[in-house]
Amino acid sequence: MPELPDVVVYTERLGDRLLGRTLERVRLLNPFVLRSVTPPVAAAEGRKVAGVRRMGKRIVIALQGDLFLVMHLMIAGRLRWIAKDRKPPGRLSLAAFEFQDGKLVLTEAGTKRRASIHLVEGEAALATMDPGGLEVLEARFEDFAAQLRKDRHTLKRALTDPHLFSGIGNAYSDEILHRAKLSPFAQTVSLSEDDARRLYEAVRSTLVEWTERLRRQAGADLPEKVTAFHEEMAVHGRYRKPCPVCGSPVQRIVYADNETNYCARCQTGGKILADRALSRLLKASWPRSIDELE
Repeated sequence: MPELPDVVVYTERLGDRLLGRTLERVRLLNPFVLRSVTPPVAAAEGRKVAGVRRMGKRIVIALQGDLFLVMHLMIAGRLRWIAKDRKPPGRLSLAAFEFQDGKLVLTEAGTKRRASIHLVEGEAALATMDPGGLEVLEARFEDFAAQLRKDRHTLKRALTDPHLFSGIGNAYSDEILHRAKLSPFAQTVSLSEDDARRLYEAVRSTLVEWTERLRRQAGADLPEKVTAFHEEMAVHGRYRKPCPVCGSPVQRIVYADNETNYCARCQTGGKILADRALSRLLKASWPRSIDELE
């Protein structure tokens, strides 16, 4: 799922391309992508783009007349800019927004249609769609620490909760926790002041560095290779590959459709965290420490 760095770059490039231009037509290529009924989507046509901004992991295109197109890309949704005389790509396309000099196309790979579009009127209606998570890059440490300790959660769950922190998902939470040298299973309420401050700095530096990296990769265009897996990442998606800090093999915990990647030597004092499925299967054979694997 595109997270804060990806969505920031999307909004910046869309702003460069769309600001002040008139949205001539909205074509819904899959009717289920539109999740709102009032106002009708036709109300967006003929209006100029007044701004583009991020709201959590959502992209908000502000139109004249206090209308807002809100897009959530979810896991497989992506945005493409194509020439006006080109057809949107096959079954992948969910919607096309036509401008004088081209089309912005929302696509989604796979068979699950999770990406969504809402059209809402007024800032108050837009605010109801905001999960309300703290914007860490704008927050003081004291506000971050208070938000972190609001409820008893694991660090992984807290960082990825959109009601607590804005824009952080599965991929960057792995990178943040590795940089902070903290276990994904550590409890928020048990975190020391030094650990909390180290996590705060890791969140900010990780998100800033990856936003800058993705800006450079995209150049002046919309991002093309939006993915949760990058070779330059330290642990996310790098199961069994060497940790760039200590060289130990990266570990993982699989649950539902997600996985957590971490370095046992750097983050958990060498302890291998229990994967429910595998640890139950292997029982006594389940390794307890990274030393048993190495």
